[in-house]
Amino acid sequence: MAACASKGGCPSDYVALSIAVVSMILLLLKATLPYLIHKIPRPKGSSFWLVAIQVLASFNLLLSIVIALNFLKFRKRHWWRSCYLWAVWIEGPLGFGLLLSCRITQIFQLYYIFVKRRLPPIRSYIFLSLILLPWIASAAFIHIRKPLNYRCHMGTVWIIPVMGLHALYVVALIAFTGAVRHVEFRFHELKDLWRGILVSAASIGIWVAAYVMNEVREDISWLEIASRFLLLVMTSVLVLAFFSFSISQPLISLMSLRKKDHKEYKTMSQALGIHDSGIHLQREPISIIDPDEPLDKLLLNRRFRQSFMEFADSCLAGESVHFYDEVQQFDKIPIQDPVRRIYMARHIIEKYIAAGAPREVNISHRIRQEILSSNDLSHADLFKNTLGELMQLMKLNLAKDYWSSMYFMKLKEEVNMRTVDHELEHASGWNFSPRLSSVHCSDDPFQHEHSPRNSACHSHNSKLQ
Repeated sequence: MAACASKGGCPSDYVALSIAVVSMILLLLKATLPYLIHKIPRPKGSSFWLVAIQVLASFNLLLSIVIALNFLKFRKRHWWRSCYLWAVWIEGPLGFGLLLSCRITQIFQLYYIFVKRRLPPIRSYIFLSLILLPWIASAAFIHIRKPLNYRCHMGTVWIIPVMGLHALYVVALIAFTGAVRHVEFRFHELKDLWRGILVSAASIGIWVAAYVMNEVREDISWLEIASRFLLLVMTSVLVLAFFSFSISQPLISLMSLRKKDHKEYKTMSQALGIHDSGIHLQREPISIIDPDEPLDKLLLNRRFRQSFMEFADSCLAGESVHFYDEVQQFDKIPIQDPVRRIYMARHIIEKYIAAGAPREVNISHRIRQEILSSNDLSHADLFKNTLGELMQLMKLNLAKDYWSSMYFMKLKEEVNMRTVDHELEHASGWNFSPRLSSVHCSDDPFQHEHSPRNSACHSHNSKLQ
């Protein structure tokens, strides 16, 4: 047992290692399966890289404990097994410190967005680097003083400040969470935070006790083996407890792999429960589409907006119409409900306004900065100037080409058929009107695929060029 305790390879070591591998696999599945199953496009910005860094930090923490505490039996002592590489740098700044720093950064974002009602004044990667500096400085100091022995153990004098640094970041995590406790989140952010903190605090308590036993009483073989086993198992629980999607991706968190109705939350407006969200309606008032009407008035008609959006998408210029549609959903949320308005505003900013957004709209730098530096993300006029600019662009480009497109011809034919059906219903009192959806594909002149590069789109693209 003495040789096993010092050189590694004990049966309990392999059991703990198996638990760590399983926890890492579960973590990776939780991070990737929602994207693979629900075909969600990969987000950009901090919504993606904070989660990715958190997964990487979890892997670093587990691997550093495995290598530094001799869970695996190696015949020779290689240079890459340096105690200062694994027990100091990878376990500290790149492991536990990075994991806690990612969570603190995410809570910092929640605090500014939902309490201050504005975007954070400092970028996430800068804030993460700043709060990671104490870990880097501590690792550099330990590396210079070299207090570790050949078994990667340090003396009692060093254990207290090292564990104090670990506890300090847990306390900071609890303090930041307490600052947002009064916010009525829609996607269980606060619940996930407290659950993660409670489980993690219990895990860290056991983790610290096992760490101290492993460091101080290295002369007792069975105690070293048991504490080493407990340390890796608790770390595996810790990394799983800390990981949560709802902090950065609320829409994805609703798409549980066990729910069959995940399509119900296809858009953020539907996830927020906005009344009549979505472009399609079961029953819509029948109205004649008049090309002489102003475009902003026509776009209030949902059936026209759907047709106009399909035309714009076929011309690869649909982001302005999609933006208009989502702003309409934003305006439906009452001013007295700032939390839901902030959710929708943040979604629109990340999707259309931020630099490099998936559907970045073509607006001036001044208008873009007005939104990004707004002091109230729930303000009623947050996107007013942006809509004004985009409406002018749509009038000058898309609107002129739309009236001569097959999309407008199809819409006009559909409106005429529905008008005739409506008149027949009133004349007879019987609801026997045929629907457009009942026409067979072979008889439906609008069922055939139209080339996205029709003459109207060519005209629109030439204007853009």
